[in-house]
Amino acid sequence: MSYAGKLVLAPMVRAGELPTRLLALQHGADLVWSPEIVDVKLIQTKRLINEKLNTIDFITTSNNNNNNRDSTNTVVFRTLPSKESGKLIFQIGSNNPDRAVQAALKVVNDVDGIDLNCGCPKHFSIHSGMGAALLSTPDLLCSILKSLVNEVGKPNNKPISCKIRILDNLQNTLTLVEKICSTGITNLTVHCRTREMRNRDAPRWEYLKDIEIICQKAGVSLIMNGKLKDKAHFINTRKALGLPETVGGMIADNAESNPSVFNDSPLSWPLVVNEYYQIAIKMENHFGNTKYMLSRIIPGKQKMYQYVTRCKNYDELNYLLLQMDNITGECKSNDPLKNIESMRLDQKQQQQTDKKRSLESDTDSNSNKKQK
Repeated sequence: MSYAGKLVLAPMVRAGELPTRLLALQHGADLVWSPEIVDVKLIQTKRLINEKLNTIDFITTSNNNNNNRDSTNTVVFRTLPSKESGKLIFQIGSNNPDRAVQAALKVVNDVDGIDLNCGCPKHFSIHSGMGAALLSTPDLLCSILKSLVNEVGKPNNKPISCKIRILDNLQNTLTLVEKICSTGITNLTVHCRTREMRNRDAPRWEYLKDIEIICQKAGVSLIMNGKLKDKAHFINTRKALGLPETVGGMIADNAESNPSVFNDSPLSWPLVVNEYYQIAIKMENHFGNTKYMLSRIIPGKQKMYQYVTRCKNYDELNYLLLQMDNITGECKSNDPLKNIESMRLDQKQQQQTDKKRSLESDTDSNSNKKQK
């Protein structure tokens, strides 16, 4: 599999779950990255074939009150092979070569490449020396990559890659890139901001030409990342920087708010909302994640945004989206929240009725047993 020249969906915690990836692929993304999943968490999962959804699920099981009959399964990672096969890169968070290998071997047969997160600056990623913290420990970073290449990539014929941020100056960055490219990886994604920079800061694209030369000599493909808006912006930016067409692009924030940006003509937000919702329902996506993503897709100043954030389950969300005009995004109902409150009251009354009937049934059952 080649990364060269590809336009891809970035690894994003919460935003990069299955429905977002499927919608991005539907609108032209060449490759999609999973959210970062920490090695320890992945190692603890169990692989299941979900025959109902035709997905592969990696789950953890927890027992409530130490009662096996009350155990619940939590989906840590879900992939739909019929749509993602040949296009899915799995990102691991790790600070240990052995654990990274163990985690990667868990999923390698169900994904098309393994990526090491070396760029996330958020606390949940760096607090244990993972993510962007690895930029400060290049020997450890390279040790993890070498182990992944030799123990996972080569035996399974799967590419190993990593995603980094630039360092405080060009020379330090180039020295790091040379070390990384010598590990045997197939692709390097460079987020052209430092660990301290945030998304509001303009990326330092000027680093890319020198980085591309090193990657080209090492036979490593390069993907550029940082404030790319859509397909047209990626192509124009690459051209303006004088980079070859073999350099790919990764879209993050703008793909989170509109996964159709990989298309030549991205959709309006109401259409994206409907397409995303249909996929989320079909794939039985966790409601909390679906609600989060809709709150990212719908502009914050829209009334529909306020309505969606008040929903507590799929029934309420479904009712609300049926009231939405697919062109303007306006709500057809004057007071949808009032109707939602009425739905909640009806559900509460129904639950109370069902509970009462259940108690009466148990009482009758016990009485019959005593008579016998």
